Amino acid sequence: MTYHNIPPVYDKYSRVLILGSFPSVKSREGRFFYNHPQNRFWKVISAVCGEECPITIEEKKRLLLRNNIALWDVVQSCTIVGSSDSSIKDVVPNPLDRIVSESRVTRIFTNGGTAYSLYCRYCENMTGIKAVKLPSTSPANAAFSLERLIDIWKEELILKGEERK
Repeated sequence: MTYHNIPPVYDKYSRVLILGSFPSVKSREGRFFYNHPQNRFWKVISAVCGEECPITIEEKKRLLLRNNIALWDVVQSCTIVGSSDSSIKDVVPNPLDRIVSESRVTRIFTNGGTAYSLYCRYCENMTGIKAVKLPSTSPANAAFSLERLIDIWKEELILKGEERK
């Protein structure tokens, strides 16, 4: 069994929750989400938010929270080979209802098809919120250019939140 070692990013103002499946080997080593240099998540989310691409973990957290975005993964622990989503089995889901109850999250998006199917199977009943599947920012998703990912994510991920206090 491999265990998730990255805490969720959210606060009481978070309105949108973005979910991956399970952290890659690089993310687990770096102890933060989307740590693989070829993953396009941070480029996409910063473009969607109209901000500079963050470098440090603290900059990434601030970008998310400034824009009322919560970030976590569907899976708390599983059996996985390397970073291969297709090898995930023996799933124990994260307690996503905690984020929903402690924030203003009303919309949930998944980063790719595996996260979406795992969410639907293990978590939708827990949160009561239907997820929207976004194309994966993984480098394995070569069918989508960075520009196309940004366009689709921007269209789907409407970040209209109230002012943070």
